[in-house]
Amino acid sequence: MDIKARAKKLKTDIPALFYALKEKKTPIIAKILTGIVVVYALSPIDLIPDFIPVLGYLDDLIILPGLVAIIIHIIPHEIMDKCRKMAIDAQAGQSAKKWYYGIPFIIIWVLILSIIIKAIFF
Repeated sequence: MDIKARAKKLKTDIPALFYALKEKKTPIIAKILTGIVVVYALSPIDLIPDFIPVLGYLDDLIILPGLVAIIIHIIPHEIMDKCRKMAIDAQAGQSAKKWYYGIPFIIIWVLILSIIIKAIFF
């Protein structure tokens, strides 16, 4: 599978995992791992900062897709197929981006920057 196909599949699988969180038949370990992966995927804060050459993209190219693949194997196939369909339908029907989901991340970054500025200047 080429890189574009994997990226497109990952773009569908991460929202599908979010839908799998809501399913009662999803195993608890899959729910815990999914919660961690979804929050990490949506967070602007990376385990390995992107500005580090080569290693910076390691989490985006290897770690995140690897965790998603592991979780997909834990979730029963019928649940995952249903959640993928829901994710595809949601992407197709999405007319406007929900920018307000980024507010918690913006608040976190503002707090971090204010602490850094306060530590440097005061």
